[in-house]
Amino acid sequence: MKDVSRRSFAAAAFVVAVGLASPLAAQAPSGKLVLYTSQPERDAAQTVAAFKRVQPGVDVEVFRSGTTEVMGKLAAEFAAGQAKADVLLLADAATMETLKKDGRLLSYPEAKVDGLAPGSYDSDRTYFGSKLITTGIVVNTAAKSRPASWADLAKPEYKGQVAMPSPLYSGAAAIMLGTMTARPDLGWTFFEKLKAGEAVAMRGNGAVVTAVANGEKSYGVLVDFMAFNAKAKGSPVDFIFPAEGLPAVTEPVAILKTTANAPAAKAFVDFILSTDGQKLAASMGYIPARAGVGMPAWYPAGMKIHLMPIDIPTVAQTNAKNLSRFAELFGN
Repeated sequence: MKDVSRRSFAAAAFVVAVGLASPLAAQAPSGKLVLYTSQPERDAAQTVAAFKRVQPGVDVEVFRSGTTEVMGKLAAEFAAGQAKADVLLLADAATMETLKKDGRLLSYPEAKVDGLAPGSYDSDRTYFGSKLITTGIVVNTAAKSRPASWADLAKPEYKGQVAMPSPLYSGAAAIMLGTMTARPDLGWTFFEKLKAGEAVAMRGNGAVVTAVANGEKSYGVLVDFMAFNAKAKGSPVDFIFPAEGLPAVTEPVAILKTTANAPAAKAFVDFILSTDGQKLAASMGYIPARAGVGMPAWYPAGMKIHLMPIDIPTVAQTNAKNLSRFAELFGN
């Protein structure tokens, strides 16, 4: 009789334990998550693989292209009332700010932002910077002189020797344009001087690093990791941190308000902002948005980056006007 009672008690305890555990199991993110990203293909694959190791129950579907094409696809889906993406990981915060203004992003107040660089995430918690990609000056090692500041590039001795990525094609360059033209020490005067000095605008950062590495141009405006990666592969280039500071894009992550899988989307944001997610960014060669998780291998020991202040809502608001003016100066 005692054995029967013990068995009955054990069975009842098992049922209770299962009943308590089931809600927890049900909360684990699962199902399909659709990610739209402008990350390079290699980075996107590594990001998804690392997330899957943390959340194996989530099946991630990826659409990857440049920010302009991703936004075009989203616009068409919005117009049709059938947005397919759950989560976005795009080049710059100005793009996210536009989506926020249009009411497209889901606020995530519980996201862990401790340690993130100031200004790298939205105060309303609708988008969050995943890394810092700064823009500085790349120089061919055979160049006769080295600029110490942005202003130096507009000096007569640099005439015809400067290349830069066009903001009509590069999100980072568009942020740079909005950041610099808002500064009283640079402003549109700086870009007008560059034009007068026969600086050329190219179709992106890749074209700039190629032009400087092969000696076609002596100086270029370039994102940090591309310069250091080229140098590590043997290209005769160095990277200069200008005295006025560096504009930066943050490659933010955000959840669409129309997501069909909010738990998985939030888990993806959590991973990107986590220590593991930030260490992954550093291992890919980027400066993490979160302090204290290490730096990419190329980062100069002891270097402290001075970021230019940036007002993202203003940059987003003035972007179309800025691009139009840039096109008038430098052409398409």
